[in-house]
Amino acid sequence: MHRLITLITMLLLSNLAKADAWNEVEHGYAESNGARIHYASMGSGPLVVMIHGFPDFWYSWRHQMEGLADLFKVVAIDQRGYNRSGKPDGQENYGMQHLVGDVAAVINHLGEGSATIVGHDWGGAVAWQFAFALPQMVDNLVILNLPHPNGMAREMAGNAEQQANSNYARVFIEGSPSDPDIFFGGPMTAETLAGWVSDASARERYVEAFGRSDFDAMLSYYKQNYPGGSDSGQAGPQAPQLDIPLLVFHGLEDTALHSDGLNNTWDWNDSSTTVVAVPGAGHFVQQDAAAMVTDTLRWWLLANQ
Repeated sequence: MHRLITLITMLLLSNLAKADAWNEVEHGYAESNGARIHYASMGSGPLVVMIHGFPDFWYSWRHQMEGLADLFKVVAIDQRGYNRSGKPDGQENYGMQHLVGDVAAVINHLGEGSATIVGHDWGGAVAWQFAFALPQMVDNLVILNLPHPNGMAREMAGNAEQQANSNYARVFIEGSPSDPDIFFGGPMTAETLAGWVSDASARERYVEAFGRSDFDAMLSYYKQNYPGGSDSGQAGPQAPQLDIPLLVFHGLEDTALHSDGLNNTWDWNDSSTTVVAVPGAGHFVQQDAAAMVTDTLRWWLLANQ
């Protein structure tokens, strides 16, 4: 009997290891002011909307989608310009108001009035701004490796290390995808953009997704929205005060965004604020520490239902 139980357990674990959101999600599109926003969804229950950053696409959230789908309807979008979403011409179409509008369009398309909003990197920037602009549509807010705008502005204005870490963004703002050294000293191609993905099978999917993406659009996120605090030496105006349950993850090996930006996050939110620092994880904390992020997110969402 013990051997049988062990065998069954091994088979279950094997099947779990083989589970892949790629083969389990349902795909759909929402219309957002003339742009089609593609999303992938799994599960049923309270709505959780996940927003990827640069350079990425919906598949970044595969581990979290698999870990939450039994209790939540998890919807991961492709931001405009990426993968299967619309790619409108013109930098002005990638201003923050359009990115926020895309998230609202997906929530409305799904017949809901609000959702838990989860964002990483540029998706984190969109999630912050979505919460400031449309707090009534945010049940909970989860941010991964993108400090609160107040903390980010402060560090950009006065932290020499953060200013140096942000040099790549100035290259993106001043350059174009055709520049041969635009992407950290190399060309911007589907292959180089997917270079950070360690899993070989996942990397193939990233290369395909980036092959469908618009590199000019990716850079337009920076050209239209990147903060300029380091140029003025001033932290800039304070962001609106929040009153939303807030969970922040930060991989401490992030070489672009300094962890000092997390300081005082709790002062800018009147509701509960949980900050999780993750040693050993880099900028893509949702993949570098997938199990920890998924388990913590699941526990936290259940506690805040």
